[in-house]
Amino acid sequence: MKFQFHPKLLDTLPGYGKTQFAHDVSAGLTVGVLALPLAMAFAIASGMSPTAGIWTSIVAGLLISLLGGSRVQIGGPTGAFIPIIYAIVMDYGVQNLLIASMLAGVILFAMGAFKLGNMIRFIPLSVVIGFTNGIAVVIFIAQIKDFLGLSIADLPGEFFGKMASLASHLHTIHPPTVLLAVASLGVLLGWNRLATRLTFLRRAPGPLGVLVVATAANAFLNLPVDTIGSRFGGIPQEIPAFSFPDLSLGTLGKLIAPAITIALLGAIESLLSARVADSQIDDRHNPNQELLAQGVANFVAPLFGGFAATGAIARTATNIRSGGRTPVAGMVHALVLLAVVLVLAPLAKYIPLATLSAVVVVVSINMGEWHAFAPKELARYSNQYRTILLGTFFITVVFDLTLAVEIGMVLASLFFIYRMSDLTRMERIPLEDYYGVEALSRADGTPRIVAYRMYGSLFFGAANKLENMLLRREGNPDVVILDMDKVINIDTTGLDILQTLHRDLKKTGATLILCDLNSQPGSLVFRSGFLDKLGDENVAGNITEALMRAQRIPPKNKEAGT
Repeated sequence: MKFQFHPKLLDTLPGYGKTQFAHDVSAGLTVGVLALPLAMAFAIASGMSPTAGIWTSIVAGLLISLLGGSRVQIGGPTGAFIPIIYAIVMDYGVQNLLIASMLAGVILFAMGAFKLGNMIRFIPLSVVIGFTNGIAVVIFIAQIKDFLGLSIADLPGEFFGKMASLASHLHTIHPPTVLLAVASLGVLLGWNRLATRLTFLRRAPGPLGVLVVATAANAFLNLPVDTIGSRFGGIPQEIPAFSFPDLSLGTLGKLIAPAITIALLGAIESLLSARVADSQIDDRHNPNQELLAQGVANFVAPLFGGFAATGAIARTATNIRSGGRTPVAGMVHALVLLAVVLVLAPLAKYIPLATLSAVVVVVSINMGEWHAFAPKELARYSNQYRTILLGTFFITVVFDLTLAVEIGMVLASLFFIYRMSDLTRMERIPLEDYYGVEALSRADGTPRIVAYRMYGSLFFGAANKLENMLLRREGNPDVVILDMDKVINIDTTGLDILQTLHRDLKKTGATLILCDLNSQPGSLVFRSGFLDKLGDENVAGNITEALMRAQRIPPKNKEAGT
């Protein structure tokens, strides 16, 4: 396996001209101003400072566009990471979150280097929808504190503790905060309708428009609400110092599981975003190169105070709609954010947290595929699908995303095994269609030759089908023929069952003949050495040839096996 590192940017440079550059700059400006409120809102919801969110968008966004495998992918912090990041911060602290993000970067890079990009698609849709909707609910619940202005110092990361804390502090609701949050939410939800009436708003993203209005109102009216300045002291108007997080060997082992969670979710979300983007620009991304870029971005961003990043579907879609067609647009988006920090950072202290909370609430509403939970929609699918979907959703909300994905994958695998086993079956072949009854039976009428046709896959989950045939074998025949033409796969357990059948028949003086072996089963029979034990003469090309060979086998001793 040859390691390849070929960013998509290199493919777009030949023929790149002024017209496309103008489109990319315009798209980069649009996405940059959209990313600003989202980066701050996601960071705050994750238990981090708004500065960390902005620098995650700048550093990771630049590297993902520069080195990625998609023409239009926009990288940065996303809503899906909020519950994971928040839980890590609560359990291990910010420094260990940075280490976990860097470990996730190493894992993502390794996944890309070993060409595992396409394997992410093996995760069933029911699991993806279940944990995506579950994450949306977790994000929504986490925003209740800032949306209502509740006086809670630290909101627990665990579901039951979080709900108990929210319930016990409901009496601390802050009316001015609620009014501002509701107003911001209403404007965000009605932004598209408002933009159709006011043409000058059509180019402005809703989150940015609401953020500017709310910030200006707070700056002039001095509203009695929490702001970035009152809680975080504002945003530094400088580039953060390059530094490695403090590494504690005692907690390094505990960070492996969170790092794997970050890496898997980042891989799923980035490749899903790139796949959606491909359909909109008629292109095909390189999933392995995308994972390599995600790995580099997640390793480098924490060195500047950032945290986990991935491809952002909403920002990528905005980039496409705004005319971005090359990675240059994503690089411009990062530079726009850098310019905002260096020029407009002092104004950030007036940004109300209630407005940022409203932005995250809208993101949580939009990220969920709620139609999948409609009774009519669920009724269209099997009980297995519903169990996986609802089970993954419930475990994500109540317990943990990592556990939800693990259990969802286990359930999906078990149901798949059951389904494949159910599809595997054995049928008796009526040999009278090929030969007369006299040629196939003994004088007493019992069958001398019997044949069965197997369908499906002879694997560990369906081995009982062949075992059952061994138990109900009729008439102690001289020859048993197995037609394998409809068998697409055999694993080592299935091979062992075939060998057991061969040994049992041999003990009674009977013969096993296999016919119509497909490539994979035939290869395993040959490589395992079973063909040598069975004999070349007992492997036929088709049922007719197998019957001709069976006719030449002399009747066995009636005393054999007794």
